[in-house]
Amino acid sequence: MKITVIGCGRWGSLITWYLDRVGHEVSLYGRDDDPAMIRFLNERCNDVVTLPESVRLTTDINDVASGDAVLISINSQGLRSLLRELEPLELKNKIFILCMKGIEISTGMRLSEVTKEGVDESNNVAVWIGPGHPQEFYAGVPNCMVIDSDDKATKKKLVEEFSSDLIRFYYGEDLIGNEIGAAAKNVIGIAAGMLDGMKMATLKGALMSRGTREVARLIEAMGGNGISAYGLCHLGDYEATVFSKYSHNRMFGEKYVKGEDYALLAEGYYTADAIHRLAEKYAVDMPICEAVYQILYCGVNYKDALDELFGRKLKKELH
Repeated sequence: MKITVIGCGRWGSLITWYLDRVGHEVSLYGRDDDPAMIRFLNERCNDVVTLPESVRLTTDINDVASGDAVLISINSQGLRSLLRELEPLELKNKIFILCMKGIEISTGMRLSEVTKEGVDESNNVAVWIGPGHPQEFYAGVPNCMVIDSDDKATKKKLVEEFSSDLIRFYYGEDLIGNEIGAAAKNVIGIAAGMLDGMKMATLKGALMSRGTREVARLIEAMGGNGISAYGLCHLGDYEATVFSKYSHNRMFGEKYVKGEDYALLAEGYYTADAIHRLAEKYAVDMPICEAVYQILYCGVNYKDALDELFGRKLKKELH
């Protein structure tokens, strides 16, 4: 398969390396003023991966039209803008593969919905989600991930062609649940980092259990299968998000409560706002995600937010 990867950050570059490794013809596209792309052009590497000569590097957006699939790994809030940039290419009969986790804040739309709205209907859309960090994959540490799509043939093709000894892919069965679960996981990651910063890491077990419950409620309210929250898209990704030193979201949360700056992208920051809006729209009780939202967007003190969670009305655990 001939694939163009858009996004030369650590995840986009790792995926580029991986797809080349499993035998596909891969190009990596980045803007000519992007420092990450400039470094790839000069050194063919970043701080995580070194790309082989078999990977084509390009700064010409027109090259996207030449492949069978377009794989996107960028800031989720920039997806609609990218799709507008691709409109003049009139892309048809391609597979768009989304390798980021988020929800569009302004509309509350899942990223697959944003993509379907922005491309020709002849194209198919899939999502690639699940646990794992670029540093670990590049070091040869295997993991399991999920590919999901409304189009069964697309899903089957991608799982079969992308699976290897490094990544075992599963067929997703709930696009709504997988996208919402994957996005919300980053909010829980920020909460975990806040607990680390407060030296309350022993609360992470409760955070994971209760966090999964509230995300399952939202998935069900939106028409998905709540069990998806217990799969690889959400609960299965907790180790890589709630505990890992590589997790941007966990580190962001820890730095936040310590009053320290964190310059790298933490998607959970934007997702907290989107989840807040969805919870209100669907009348779903999501106390942990709401606490993160209140801290980040409303100036609520993190200690007061924790006290508020512990002061909630007592109830049965699985009610």
